[in-house]
Amino acid sequence: MEYIPNIIFAIILFAGIGYFANNVKKLVRNIKLGKDVDVSDNKPQRWKNMAYIALGQSKMVKRPISGFLHVIVYVGFVIINIEVLEIIIDGLFGTHRIGHSLLPEALYGFLIGSFEILAVLVLVAVVIFWTRRNIIKLKRFMKSEMKGWPKSDGNIILYFEVVLMCLFLVMNATDTVFQDYNSGNVISQFIAPLFSGLSEAALHTIERAAWWIHIVGILVFLNYLYFSKHLHILLAFPNTYYGKLTPKGQFKNNATVTKEVKLMMDPNVDPFAAPAEGTEAAMPEKFGASDVQDLSWVNLLNAYTCTECGRCTSECPANLTGKKLSPRKIMMDTRDRLEEVGKNIDANKGTFVDDGKQLLGNYITTEELWACTSCNACVEACPVSIDPLNIIMEMRQYLVMEQSAAPTELNNMMTNIENNGAPWPYNQMDRLNWKDE
Repeated sequence: MEYIPNIIFAIILFAGIGYFANNVKKLVRNIKLGKDVDVSDNKPQRWKNMAYIALGQSKMVKRPISGFLHVIVYVGFVIINIEVLEIIIDGLFGTHRIGHSLLPEALYGFLIGSFEILAVLVLVAVVIFWTRRNIIKLKRFMKSEMKGWPKSDGNIILYFEVVLMCLFLVMNATDTVFQDYNSGNVISQFIAPLFSGLSEAALHTIERAAWWIHIVGILVFLNYLYFSKHLHILLAFPNTYYGKLTPKGQFKNNATVTKEVKLMMDPNVDPFAAPAEGTEAAMPEKFGASDVQDLSWVNLLNAYTCTECGRCTSECPANLTGKKLSPRKIMMDTRDRLEEVGKNIDANKGTFVDDGKQLLGNYITTEELWACTSCNACVEACPVSIDPLNIIMEMRQYLVMEQSAAPTELNNMMTNIENNGAPWPYNQMDRLNWKDE
C-alpha cells in the first residue's frame, strides 16, 4: 500500500510526458510540410543570436516596462521549475525534500529562498500583465484578430502561473519539516501563520494536496503549450537560431527567374533551340506560395513561434493608417491553416486530402498582402526573430507570377520598366525634356 502513491505518480508523470512527446511529433511533422531551405550557414552568428535574443531577451527589453516584467516571469518560471526535479525524485522514490539531503543546507536554503522570492515577483508581474490586458486594454491587445480564443488564451496562461506560484508557496508554508529547517522559507514563513490553528494532520493534507496539484498543474501546463501561443517558450530558441542573417532589406532572388534572365542576356544562347534529344524539359516549380506547403519550413516554424504580442502590428505603418494588414494576423492565420492541414493528415491516416481551402483567400486576403509597404518594421519589432514579410512576399509572388493578379498600378509600373527602363510612362529619349522648361 505504501507504494501506491509512487505508482500513481509514475503513471501521471509518464502519461503527461508521453502526451507531450506525441504532440511534439505532430508539431515537427507539420513544420516539415514546408519546403526545405538551407540555413546551415554562419553557425557562430546563429548561436550568438539565440543566446542574445532568446536566452538574453535582448529585443524584449526594448520596451522597458513589458520587457522587464517578461524577464521576471520568464526567469522566475524557468528557475522555480528547477524544483520540479526534486518533486519528481520525491514522487518516484517516496522521499521528502531529497534536495535537502543531497545538498549543503546553506545551498538548499539559498535555492528555495530564491525560488520563493521569484514566485512573488512572478505574481506581481502577472497581475500587471492581466491589468494591462483586461483593465487598461492596451490597443495592440484589442485588435480584431485578438477576439475569442486568442484573448482567452493569454488570460488562461496568466491564471496558470498564478495558481502554480501560489501552490508552490502554500506547499512550502504548510510543510512543517521544511519550516523547521528555518532556512529558505524567506516568504513562506510569513504565510505559515495563516495555517497556525490547524492540526498536524490537516497541515500535512494541505501540503500534500498542494504538492500533487502543483506537479499535475505543471504537466497540464506543459501539454497546454501545444494548443497555445506560448509554444514560444520552447520554440523561441530554434526560431532565433534559424532567423534571417542577411540585411533586412535584402530579398532573395528566385533561382528560376534568375536563370532565365541570364539566358536572355547571354548573346551565345539560341532562344529557339529545342531541348537536347533524349531529355525532357522539367516542369517548372510553382512560383510563390498560395498555401502553407508552399512556404519554407522556417516560415512555418515562425508561425508556431508567434507570441501574439502585437509588437509587429503596433509598428506597422499600414496598420497604423487604418489598412487591413496586421503582421500578427498573417502569422496567426498561417499557424491556423497549418493546424487545419495537420488535422486533415491525421484524419486521413497520414495523407493530405484536398479540402478546397488554402491560405490565400480563405485566411489571408489580397487586400492585406498589397497593403504591406515591405518596410521591415514588423521584422525589426519582433522579439523572437519572426519574419512576416517573407510570407507576404511569397504570396505576392504567387499572385503576380502564377495568377497575373497584380494591382493595376503595379502592372503599369512593370510595363513601363519593360518598355521604358523606368517606372514612369515616358520614353527614354524624353527624360531630360524637363531641363528645357
